[in-house]
Amino acid sequence: MIDFQKKQSAGHMTSRAARLFARVIERKLKLIGMAPGQLPVFYELANGAQLTQKALTIAAAVEQPTMAATLARMERDGLVSRQPDPSDGRSSLFGLTPAALQQSPLIKEAIHAGNREALAGFSAEEERALLAMLSRIIANLDSKTTTPNSG
Repeated sequence: MIDFQKKQSAGHMTSRAARLFARVIERKLKLIGMAPGQLPVFYELANGAQLTQKALTIAAAVEQPTMAATLARMERDGLVSRQPDPSDGRSSLFGLTPAALQQSPLIKEAIHAGNREALAGFSAEEERALLAMLSRIIANLDSKTTTPNSG
């Protein structure tokens, strides 16, 4: 019999933490009528950027049909608008609507509240160290994986 030590597995612990983070943030976002799957779009477009569906798909590291469905829901709900891409007539550029931009402070607070809940008792130095380590993990794994849309 193999003895799995799940608390000694970085993969298991990271995955478990990510699922719990997602639940906490999902609960907080639900109160303002938003889904966690929409966060990558908000992150990419929050500063007034306009991006193609393909660029958003790559940035969010999701499959193209997933992003298409997310953007369709967000467009239906008045959170994103689409306009023709002047550099490529076959694609569209997506941007946040004024209504979505008005929600930005609520979304930001929901994310911060989830982070505060998860990192309760951590010092500022511990938070910085955790973020630095997670960034290294992401860089290590990102360089070894490709999605169908990234290359």
